[in-house]
Amino acid sequence: MIKQIIETGTSRRQFLKASVTAGGGFSLGVLLPGCATFADKSISENGDWRANAWLEITADSNIIFTLDRVEMGQGTSTGLTTLLAEELDVPPKDIRVKFAPVDSAYRNPDYGLQMTGGSNSISSSWGQIRNAGASAREMLLLAASQVFKGPLSQCQARDGKVTNLVSGKTLMYGELAAIAALQTVPSNPKLKSPSEFRYIGKQNKRLDIEGKVFGTTEYGIDTEVPGMVYAVVSRSPVIGGKVKQFDARDALQIKGVIDVFEMHSGVAVVAERYWQARKAQLLVNIEWDEGDLAELSSEKMFSVFKQKAEDDEGDSVRNEGDFDHAQEESSRTLEVEYFTPFLAHATMEPMNCVVHVNASEAEVWAPTQAPDLARIAVARVTDLSPSDVKVHGTAIGGGFGRRITQDFVEETAEISYHTNRIIKLIWSREEDTQNDWYRPATYHKFKATFNDTGSVTGWHHHIVAPNLFDWFIRDAAPAQYPWSPKFTYGILGSVGLAMQGIAVPDDVTATEGAVSVPYKIANLEVRHTHADVGVPISFWRSVGHSQNAFYVESFVDELAHETGTDPFEFRRNLLSDHPQHKKILELVAEKADWGGSLPKGVFRGIAVHKSFKTYAAQVVELSIENGQINVLRVVCAVDCGTVVNPDIVKAQIEGGIIFALTAALYGEISVKDGRIQQSNFHDYQLLRINETPKIEVHILASNEAPSGIGEPGVPPLAPAVANAVFAATGKRLRSLPLKL
Repeated sequence: MIKQIIETGTSRRQFLKASVTAGGGFSLGVLLPGCATFADKSISENGDWRANAWLEITADSNIIFTLDRVEMGQGTSTGLTTLLAEELDVPPKDIRVKFAPVDSAYRNPDYGLQMTGGSNSISSSWGQIRNAGASAREMLLLAASQVFKGPLSQCQARDGKVTNLVSGKTLMYGELAAIAALQTVPSNPKLKSPSEFRYIGKQNKRLDIEGKVFGTTEYGIDTEVPGMVYAVVSRSPVIGGKVKQFDARDALQIKGVIDVFEMHSGVAVVAERYWQARKAQLLVNIEWDEGDLAELSSEKMFSVFKQKAEDDEGDSVRNEGDFDHAQEESSRTLEVEYFTPFLAHATMEPMNCVVHVNASEAEVWAPTQAPDLARIAVARVTDLSPSDVKVHGTAIGGGFGRRITQDFVEETAEISYHTNRIIKLIWSREEDTQNDWYRPATYHKFKATFNDTGSVTGWHHHIVAPNLFDWFIRDAAPAQYPWSPKFTYGILGSVGLAMQGIAVPDDVTATEGAVSVPYKIANLEVRHTHADVGVPISFWRSVGHSQNAFYVESFVDELAHETGTDPFEFRRNLLSDHPQHKKILELVAEKADWGGSLPKGVFRGIAVHKSFKTYAAQVVELSIENGQINVLRVVCAVDCGTVVNPDIVKAQIEGGIIFALTAALYGEISVKDGRIQQSNFHDYQLLRINETPKIEVHILASNEAPSGIGEPGVPPLAPAVANAVFAATGKRLRSLPLKL
């Protein structure tokens, strides 16, 4: 007995507690002098065990999971909890979820930043979270075997307790926590095999639904902090404009108004109540210096893009065979151009934030996709260091990439710093639409060559588009080195841009989905010319894939028509080197009955695309009614590896299709005289319930590791619709939104 206690390092208090609980009797353990263990910092005074960065087991057997990705409706809290629950062998519903603070342990391993985006929450955590749960389970089993005084093989962990299979005695996880904390952390814990899964692939009930149904989920806009006041900001109506001068005398007469002052992004109004601030905002007379973009329009922008394409052949990002030779030898060529406009994110919850800055620290309550970038935003406009900033994450009412950019946090921090007050900043819908960081507008040129038999011999794709990293690097680079002095922030950004492909990844956002064309064409070249007109841009759901799939899959359809081949057969014949693309294409064609009869006036289009390591193919059925496109049915086949939560996969594909259909039919942010023309849902329309088609989702069974699912449903939709429109009308629509 004494030897066992010494070897396991179990303290007297811990051993007595466990022995009494396990046996119902009393077993006395004596520690020899000088053999007492070191205090274990993972055990609190209450006996709660912080097993690792993600898992805590309290003395009364509550299990707490620290979620290191944000929940913005995509089901991350359920998905990641399911991974932990599986290896810890407890029902997901028995685990309480809390949002992670800013800490290097919670950095997304794919990005080196604590950020949620890129549809990789499950894939990047597939091993990490399961290992955390499996390690804790093994440590609990070892602790139980010591208390039961029997071999490890006689212990079984299930449903929050460990049972001795011989005696039938049980110990709750919380009762074992103190002893488990003293076990050696397994370096390579044994993970369950798929045949042992109780929850992965089977868990469908979302853990966050109850809070949303009963209104207990706290979004950023719900945040209330005692003593806070409200702020609104008037920003330049012209992109990039600055305040020349302003008169706030009338605004300051409004009841409740605390202050009106100039800040980096415009003029702030602070008041005791939100509507007091809004009322006063209308009375602030501002004269603007409109800056360099006062004459910018969408038409001029695309003229610039076209000229860029003529003057600069761009950088080659893929080159196979010899396209120039194919062109010389061709019997004919096809040349076309495509356009897409800027798009807003239109999140249901507009931008908002609460910040309290004082002399020594700052607290932030924000619906942000990137908490460590939020710290940089606060540090930039105060005299604090990032380590002085504490970020409280909240649930998010839609992100889609918009909340990776931290301008709304930076504004709130600047106002709090200036006023020495707790500030809640809320953007109006109009401000949200007209001051977004948009999906880029882009211009694309295609050229294809054909031989004497009519076969495609060459493919040339010229992309004219800006780079997202040019805008993203401002906060991202300092966030990776938060200990850096603030005067280096700008330098870090410049170095990051200069070191692409060396110390940091290349920015592929303009070319992703275009550079990886899967079709077997002997002479294939893709080039990119950088062009940026100065309109703020950022990540938008599925990023470059959302546009490039439209271009590529529409042009493939054109080639099928030019060769007189069925669009499905044309694709399948060219996918011999990409069996996964081919498999998912064949599955969607089967489920949609491609080639089968259709009701009169109904037409089909098809598209296939790989994004975020997931293969997705879609068939759209539509009709043309009174000159309008009426999408009736969308069939989607998807291969996303191992499915953790089947219903969430379907929901994300359905949501992606609806999101993409909004963009395909209505989405357009236009510019005139440097001003964004759209302002609210009346002129930036979203798809309505009565316009939503029947959606069918078919998931290909797989034992591969999970891949992304939040975004891959978006890219194939627009080209599938455009291709169906061509089938219906004979008209090839080469710009978005699709207009007859």
